[in-house]
Amino acid sequence: MSKEILPGVSQFNLSGRTAIITGGSKGLGLAMAAGLASAGANIMLVNRNAEEGVSAAKELSQDFGITAISFSADIASPEQTEAMAQKAIDTFGQIDILINSAGINIRGAIDELTPDDFNKVMEVNVTGTWLCCRAVIPFMKKAGRGSIINLASTLGLVGLSNRTPYTSSKGAVVQMTRALALEMAPFNINVNAICPGPFLTEMNLPIADTEEGKKFVVGATALGRWGHLREIQGAAIFLASDAGTFMVGSMLTVDGGWTAR
Repeated sequence: MSKEILPGVSQFNLSGRTAIITGGSKGLGLAMAAGLASAGANIMLVNRNAEEGVSAAKELSQDFGITAISFSADIASPEQTEAMAQKAIDTFGQIDILINSAGINIRGAIDELTPDDFNKVMEVNVTGTWLCCRAVIPFMKKAGRGSIINLASTLGLVGLSNRTPYTSSKGAVVQMTRALALEMAPFNINVNAICPGPFLTEMNLPIADTEEGKKFVVGATALGRWGHLREIQGAAIFLASDAGTFMVGSMLTVDGGWTAR
């Protein structure tokens, strides 16, 4: 047997590792947190709603037998993202994984949106992602390893009308991921992005039963349906684990075939 393949050792095992997940109290963030917890990782959820975060962390601890905590922060604040990273170090002694899942979406035609609408989306989706990466990287460099997973979107790869703020922000996350991956590769820090397609999260509920949702979203997938939240977990575990160590600057689409057409 090849020396590269060790019998009885799972490359997907995350036992002893610590993951920070922003936007982790609900939706895709919580689903990915549960996925990593199922593989043995300890979890720190980061969100603005303290009560939601505490409740979600308690459930993760009970369901998976790992240590999970919650930290309330505005990820668009440099001071609060630095405090986030320090809290993880103080609690767990290490930061092995960062998943930047926090995000917002404001829909509308460009002449109906305001500059504030555009800036709000960019502030959370782009600036917040950049600041969280910036906060954890010094600790990952010191440890000599790490995995950063940014949540981009299929709408960072293709266009959709009435989505200029969101598509602009996710396109920026795609390019940020590629540039940062090149910057961090010499330090053994892998930076990649997951590009989810149509998952029925709280963000997408407003269009779930609309003609747009049925035709241009669900109707455009090869599977003809919304994604189930659990279907994002495998991609997150893969990129966070030793199974994904040769993934550098990749955009991993999980979209039911939406971008295959």
